[in-house]
Amino acid sequence: MKKKNILIMLIGILVLVGLDQLTKVLITETIVYGERISVIPSFFYITQHHNPGAAWGILEGEFVFFVFVTIFALGLFTYLSFDMDFKHKKFYSIGLTLLIAGTIGNFIDRIVFNYVIDFLDFYIFSYNFPIFNVADMALTIGVTMFAIDLLILDRKRDDA
Repeated sequence: MKKKNILIMLIGILVLVGLDQLTKVLITETIVYGERISVIPSFFYITQHHNPGAAWGILEGEFVFFVFVTIFALGLFTYLSFDMDFKHKKFYSIGLTLLIAGTIGNFIDRIVFNYVIDFLDFYIFSYNFPIFNVADMALTIGVTMFAIDLLILDRKRDDA
């Protein structure tokens, strides 16, 4: 991997992990656990929530499992990062950077607190969507971009 790609990836990771951790610190210092602040009534709230599990609270309390899965994922992402190319494989490279940043952001919480701090709370058509954070957004967008690259864009590159 070229030095320029490594630099872009590292800057992206640092910015996203920094933003994730900063927002979590702001939330924990300004909002009492469980408090809800209405941003857009009946749609969007800011709240402090602690998630000891994965999405939707599944696998709650499985700390050792999450540590092993995270270490494995970061190892896999590191291996995949050798194929990063922000010029020719943008979706792949950006998606992978987002995956790494999101994984690190939530891993920091798990190691420090034994849970992940979530705070973005949406109600979509009266469904209370699981509360999430910046790292979760990075993971979701990263998975989407990575999948689009692997399923669509990679085939187009091969055909060219």
